[in-house]
Amino acid sequence: MAHEYPAHWEADVVLADGGTAHIRPIRPEDGDLLRAFYSRLSAESIYFRFFGPRPRLSDREVTWFTHVDYDDRVALIATIGAEMVAVTRYDRLEPKGEAAEVAFLVEDAHQGRGVASVLIEHLRAAARERGITRFIADVLPSNQRMLGVFKQAGYTAQTKFADGVVRMTLDLSPTETAQEVIAAREHLAESRSIKRLLTPESVAVIGAGREPGGVGQTVLRNLLAADFTGPVYPVHRHVRAVAGVRAYRSVSEIDENVDLAVVAVPADGVLDVVEECARKGVHGLVVVSSGFGETGPEGMERQDELVRIARANGMRVVGPNCLGIANTDPAVRLNATLAATMPGRGRVGFFSQSGALGTALLQRVAERGMGISTFVSAGNRADVSGNDMLQYWEEDPATEVILLYLESLGNPRKFARLARRISRRKPIVLVKSGMGGVPAGHAAPVLRLPDTALSSLFEHAGVIRVGDLAQLFDVAQLLAHQPLPAGPRVGVLSNSHALAQLAVDACVAARLDPEPPVNLGATAGADAYREALPGLLARVDAVVAIYMPPIAPAEGDAEAVAAVLREAAVEAGKPVLASFQGRMGIPTPLRARPGAPRHGHADPGRGSVPSYPAPEEAVRALAHVVGYARWREQPSGQVPELDGIDVAGAREVIDRELAGREAVEIDATELLARYGVEVWPATEVRSPQEAVAAAERHGPPVVLKSADPEDVRRTGTVRVGLNTPEAVRQAYDDLSAQLGPDTVLVVQHMARHPVVPAVVSVIEDADFGSVVSFGLGEVTARLLGDEAYRLAPLTAEDAAALVRSVRAAPLLLGGYGHPPVAVGALEELLVRVGLLADEFPEVARLDLDQVLVGETEATVVGARGLLRRPVGHRPDHGPRRLR
Repeated sequence: MAHEYPAHWEADVVLADGGTAHIRPIRPEDGDLLRAFYSRLSAESIYFRFFGPRPRLSDREVTWFTHVDYDDRVALIATIGAEMVAVTRYDRLEPKGEAAEVAFLVEDAHQGRGVASVLIEHLRAAARERGITRFIADVLPSNQRMLGVFKQAGYTAQTKFADGVVRMTLDLSPTETAQEVIAAREHLAESRSIKRLLTPESVAVIGAGREPGGVGQTVLRNLLAADFTGPVYPVHRHVRAVAGVRAYRSVSEIDENVDLAVVAVPADGVLDVVEECARKGVHGLVVVSSGFGETGPEGMERQDELVRIARANGMRVVGPNCLGIANTDPAVRLNATLAATMPGRGRVGFFSQSGALGTALLQRVAERGMGISTFVSAGNRADVSGNDMLQYWEEDPATEVILLYLESLGNPRKFARLARRISRRKPIVLVKSGMGGVPAGHAAPVLRLPDTALSSLFEHAGVIRVGDLAQLFDVAQLLAHQPLPAGPRVGVLSNSHALAQLAVDACVAARLDPEPPVNLGATAGADAYREALPGLLARVDAVVAIYMPPIAPAEGDAEAVAAVLREAAVEAGKPVLASFQGRMGIPTPLRARPGAPRHGHADPGRGSVPSYPAPEEAVRALAHVVGYARWREQPSGQVPELDGIDVAGAREVIDRELAGREAVEIDATELLARYGVEVWPATEVRSPQEAVAAAERHGPPVVLKSADPEDVRRTGTVRVGLNTPEAVRQAYDDLSAQLGPDTVLVVQHMARHPVVPAVVSVIEDADFGSVVSFGLGEVTARLLGDEAYRLAPLTAEDAAALVRSVRAAPLLLGGYGHPPVAVGALEELLVRVGLLADEFPEVARLDLDQVLVGETEATVVGARGLLRRPVGHRPDHGPRRLR
């Protein structure tokens, strides 16, 4: 059956070397494109594909290859610029069959760039969408490149040699190995694409004029002032030189290669510049020009076209409407920004979406005496995003701490996946603004989950979310210069009783474990600190040292105390942080590398002691780091394999319920049963007599309540402990009068007490995918929004953390005089629900309301669901693509 052109199969992708390409289904009008592609192939490539010489394609063959039905016959091509560089196709072996013959062909000049691998990923996704489960490939034994692509795809494969041909049968079922292969290739490609931007060998500044303070000239002067290690080319149509450097009328007139182009021309001229850069072979663009998505629909169209042209021609884009990018590596010394102040070398990578704010942020970094490794201001983040930077910083040895200022999230589920992996090695500190929506011009969706859910998901991924920019740098200067604490025990050492008590109070408020403070007295000097520190450090996991100079300090006292703190921090291997003279950042006396910062050597060094204006700020930063260290100690775990799960049976239930419908609300009892979750039976009743009969069948005691979960959530709408027919009749009459005579009531057996009511839900979010939420079912918890969230599927460790993340968790764990309940059974229930949600994107919503957690079991007394036919791929599922 012929299908319409599947536009949703189109995608921009990053190749293994960091370049980009466009993937799309082949079209009938691609005949000339195919002929030109074929004419550039070597005889060897043609022989490997067709098992013999074939100098050219006949018109009939061109028609056959370009006219497909997008079902039994599918072909995808990869294009760069106006040229087709690769093609892959499958042909179903029999009508409605589940096997298809597959092959691919890559232009010789583009072999080794990973084009074939990403094409096969997309073809596999298209095949599975059309009901194909196996690819069969016949390959010549000498065609090692094609054999390697198939073998390294991560799919289960069978190989057979006969008649001089290797026949490979690939099972297209998703496997953990295949997903790992895709993720590894994605990581490598995206990391390299950012590395090409941040380590250019040459830079052109397009729009660099003679006007003082002009955008282009500012970037040019900053590049020159930073002493960029490669050539810099000003480009301006009407001037011969800018800042004493020869200018070119266009980028195409530059004789040498150009790796990076900074575009600073008016918005209406940017697209022409981008096309010219494409013809020149530029690798990356930094568009500082404004006038794009932030200005309205017309600007957004211009922004979309900018990205389309760039990606189609192998270029990544930072911006538009951005501050620029920087790399303090002495081998690069790149400052392609509009910022007047650029910190020196450091171990912090910094990503900011706001251009205007980025200037202030860089100023703050410099004021604190910190350095950076690299900096990217994404502006409207039309292309390069925080996710791309995470991929780069994960491998960058110069970056030990990652700072993110985000106003939007382009691919939230991918962010969570990357952050959870990277946080195991490198801390990520984040400020997320924009709770009121996505800023104008950002190529990002409006997130539907509440901000509390975002915080919960960030916590799940090990991300340190802070409330403001001051905290961002407070935490960063501690992580960048001191080791992680082994626990929450804090020692406070001070020459001021009042300040010490403030620190202790802050520790208690932050749920740290402070020792009684050590007060050295107002006149204490270096000797007193030196004597007290070793014993204190031996008893605790971190020390907050407070030094406020006396009214008449002796010369050199402050420097001597600072030296004692530095030495103690190095020897103890535990974090030491200070409120030193009320100063902020890394003052020179507290630097592990004393002396004023020098060009390229601003990094204070590991062992430097961070200082905070007030003790409370030091404790607040420490509390964030203690939480992160505790998270990193927890095993990441694996999704367990549980008994009693019938995936095929669940599929039958979903297909039956959705038959002929786009969406349907269901009683989820049968669906949950397929995943080993029992929902207690309930009987609908419409008269007192029916209620009494149902109560006899269920056995006393019973519960009488409304069939509508919304009614049940209201106080006083459930009658419990009904043991006699008279009690059931009276309860029925009472509820009918309260809720209305037409209200449908249900009778259900009553769980043994004591129980703690809980609510488990699943939401299929358009941006995050399947999200599992948990909270207690009591009214107070619901009113306070005491819920926690995790992405499905859940490991056993995820489920345990989810239960303990709500503020009311002590009620489940035996706190406040409550007996402990079957938390293990509750956690297994969460894992089962997460597995169901992850397997079936059709589960748009699932509410287990309520779950009664008792002494030995977790009982589900009600479950409703919403099934909806999914549209397109889930976020962060399927083949690699630039979103």
